[in-house]
Amino acid sequence: MKIISDVKFLIVGLGLIGGSYAEALTDLGYEVGAITRSQKTIDYALKKGLIKSGTTEVSREYVEKFDVIIFGLYPKVLLSWLENYQDYFKSGALITDVTGVKGPIVYKVQDMLREDLEFVGAHPMAGKEVYGAENADKSIFRNANYIVTPTEKNTKEGKEAICQLGRLLGFKTVAELSPEKHDEMIGFLSQLTHCIAVSLMTCKESEDLVNYTGDSFRDLTRIAKINEDMWTELFLLNKEELLSQMDLFIGKFTELKDAIADSDTEKMKEIMRLSTKRRSYFDKK
Repeated sequence: MKIISDVKFLIVGLGLIGGSYAEALTDLGYEVGAITRSQKTIDYALKKGLIKSGTTEVSREYVEKFDVIIFGLYPKVLLSWLENYQDYFKSGALITDVTGVKGPIVYKVQDMLREDLEFVGAHPMAGKEVYGAENADKSIFRNANYIVTPTEKNTKEGKEAICQLGRLLGFKTVAELSPEKHDEMIGFLSQLTHCIAVSLMTCKESEDLVNYTGDSFRDLTRIAKINEDMWTELFLLNKEELLSQMDLFIGKFTELKDAIADSDTEKMKEIMRLSTKRRSYFDKK
């Protein structure tokens, strides 16, 4: 499938990312519909022109109109939704998601789907510290990365269509990883960093500290304002990989701690030089 002008998109779960997808696709001239739990969210999205239609009810008559279905649901809810309603999809529909963990999701979805449907996993590496469609903003994709996680069950056409979707949405980089490599990478780059930010914010009572802090603490803890339901589920789905990355961090943190305790200035400078060198890779990007 190629994503051409008459392709119709259905977004299931109209939160921040789903709403931002809707805004971007609607602005490109595509017909976008939505299914989400809150009528208030549907009303808002219709009023703001994020979607052409929307409903809180799941019906065959509505679902079968769409060619591409994008799931913005929590992983376990996504699996349950597909189990209950995949019969409503039109034959040949292409399905994707925005889920932050792939290994425990992609293979289960592909195993349960009808033969005439295709699921290609994807992960938009974008977001804000606010939630809901009322905070939708397609500009969050502009300098962000989009990761597609195909498997051997995917067709070349399906994979290329979801890569095309990432480019249409305006992502700076579209990359491909296996579900396993994705979860290893995300365990370090995203989940570990959220764990560090949460740990920093829970070390000390912070109400008075806000009067004294500089940008370094604000930057390090920006992501500590966290959706506890979603991130708890993601951490546990990727538990083994995340624990491995946490052990890696603890080892390096202990190495720096020991160097400070021993007043080992050469070791401290060696660690800092390596840190500066590796951080420069991200500046080039």
